[in-house]
Amino acid sequence: MITVRRSNQRGGGDHGWLNTKHSFSFSDYWDPRWMGFRCLRVINEDYLAAASGFPTHSHDDMEIITYVLEGKLEHRDSLGTGSVILPGDGQRMTAGRGIRHSEYNPSRTDRVHLYQIWILPEKKGLEPSYEQKSFPAKEKQGKLRLIASPDAKDGSVKINQDARLFVTLLEPGEEVVHNFGTGRHGWLQVAKGGVELKGLKLGQGDGAAISDQQQLTIQGAEDSEVLLFDLA
Repeated sequence: MITVRRSNQRGGGDHGWLNTKHSFSFSDYWDPRWMGFRCLRVINEDYLAAASGFPTHSHDDMEIITYVLEGKLEHRDSLGTGSVILPGDGQRMTAGRGIRHSEYNPSRTDRVHLYQIWILPEKKGLEPSYEQKSFPAKEKQGKLRLIASPDAKDGSVKINQDARLFVTLLEPGEEVVHNFGTGRHGWLQVAKGGVELKGLKLGQGDGAAISDQQQLTIQGAEDSEVLLFDLA
């Protein structure tokens, strides 16, 4: 079964400094039909205006992944981490017992386009930690590149949950195939472009909840960037 979540059905809004779209209930947006999917709790697509950002705030008991599509995002946290997240990087923050952080667009001219992803951890009270790695475009072109996993396989960042995040770049007509294990589920998010999925056309910002599918073929309808979650 594939249930499509269209881009124009998401919550969120334009706040001037932040234009955001929420696939699941978040902040002031609440929809009982879309409270998350499996261990996925938040998928927010954000556009941060130049010289703006999220001031220091707290999180706990959440695995947080930031994936930048365009621009640069400056990160600082209470662990003493200071970093700049670039397009294609895989960044993971384990909030655990509690962490404070800020995210800021250092550019005075260009906005940042990113996805903020929250995954429920396997248990509460974990030690807070931070990890960031670069995943070049050549590793994703026409291939499903694993960027986050519970065992850090293939150089991916490690998350504390039985979930895996793959990213692929597709040209028109190019295909990738993913095989789901028994009892596994998936969530596909079109970050850029458009794809076809079992006869369904999905455009930028569209998502799809996937269950009872042993194999999934994703075909590029235009130049595209796609996130695929494999979930327990």
